[in-house]
Amino acid sequence: MSNTHSVIARARRVRSARGLVAATTVLLVPCLLVGAPAGAAARAVSDEPGEPRPPATMSTVGGERLGLPGVQIQPRPGAGAPELPDSLTSRSWIVADAETGEVLAAKNAHWPLAPASTLKMLFADTLIPKFDEDETHTVSREELEAVGPGSSLVGIKEGLTYTVRDLWLGVFLRSGNDAVHVLSAMNDGVDKTVREMNEHARELGATDTHVVSPDGYDADGQVSSAYDLTLIARSGMQKPKFREYAATVRARFPGEVKKGEDGKRKRETFEIQNTNRLLTGDVGLEPYDGIAGVKNGYTSKAGSTFTGVAQRGDRVLLVTAMHPEEGSVRVYKETAELLDWGFEAAGKVEPVGELVPPEGAQDGEGKNTDDRPGDPADAGARPGGHTAAGAHDSSDGAGTALMVVAAALAVLGAGAWGVHRRWPLPALSGLGRGTRDRAVLGSPENPDPLDRAETPGKRPDTPGGATGPAAGGEG
Repeated sequence: MSNTHSVIARARRVRSARGLVAATTVLLVPCLLVGAPAGAAARAVSDEPGEPRPPATMSTVGGERLGLPGVQIQPRPGAGAPELPDSLTSRSWIVADAETGEVLAAKNAHWPLAPASTLKMLFADTLIPKFDEDETHTVSREELEAVGPGSSLVGIKEGLTYTVRDLWLGVFLRSGNDAVHVLSAMNDGVDKTVREMNEHARELGATDTHVVSPDGYDADGQVSSAYDLTLIARSGMQKPKFREYAATVRARFPGEVKKGEDGKRKRETFEIQNTNRLLTGDVGLEPYDGIAGVKNGYTSKAGSTFTGVAQRGDRVLLVTAMHPEEGSVRVYKETAELLDWGFEAAGKVEPVGELVPPEGAQDGEGKNTDDRPGDPADAGARPGGHTAAGAHDSSDGAGTALMVVAAALAVLGAGAWGVHRRWPLPALSGLGRGTRDRAVLGSPENPDPLDRAETPGKRPDTPGGATGPAAGGEG
């Protein structure tokens, strides 16, 4: 049996156990869902007329309803579930519980769309385990020649030496396609890296995803879906270094080597800041309280894409939004609205699907799922093996935004996956914005501006230095 078929078969067994498919006959038309549970306020809302339409047939990995067009939501009768925000314009989105894997609501979850730089999550999830972050590499001209025109860049220079940690910060903070291509070269080339990314996507159950370019730069046939990107983010957040890099707000990046006033040659540094606007904020947009990553993207073809993870109380949610209407921060505002909705709706809606477990996953125990009589336990998405088990902890500062949230997520990599797995939630108090700012600016590797001994921060002298319409740059 192929990997894709085994994932689908596994997902169907899980769905059968949970009883997510309550209808035996479903009429697949955009504006009507027939065969929903009797008395349940189930809805499948179509796209507005004139919008690009999702495919007539989409994947059903994670649940039959996730393969239907339009919004999928099922409020519990009498529970007072909130209405979805009426300002949403994204062609595809999903709201899921990061711990249990339950999908609280979704729209066109399996619509294959251009992912832009959110695809870098898959790149990182595939390659982070391969290199020690202290390993160094001297960049050659050939490694930078394949970077696409107009790419987002961190400012890597030919002939200079960088640590693997430097390169990953360039990937996560500046969405640097130059950093992606250097790391791909260290992995024996782009072709091998693309092949391994596609293989890893299948292992995760991300069957909508097809990688052509490892950096997310527009390429014919390169697609992913809101569902797949959420699976990928969930897997990545099991890796301590992935979590750390994704939550880093700003860092110092190595620049050129120049002779100082004392005649000695010194390597300059410049400050780089995360292009994830829910971490940093922007004009008309406040940082989202509880956010801990993950990745944004923008290209002229894809428009904006974003996957974010945030915590409120004992609950951690993942949201992915793809291709909203134009606007420099619209994808972040819609993600924040979906996060707000999800935190309020949790426990008031029935799941419309689930994030399937990767190959070789096992069950576990925990919280955030209602242990109601007659509600059989399902299997959530908990990868084991190479994902994070045995990976070293990352609690060394480095400007991470929410180390306590990272610590909470860390346990996912410590053992088997299961819908009821318990996290070390008692350590998660005090998630206020002020605490996060002190952690960001007060760490030894990212001191306050007045304490810095390096050269003042500056943008790298490159054609692009960021990702998204608010900052410029492709991929």
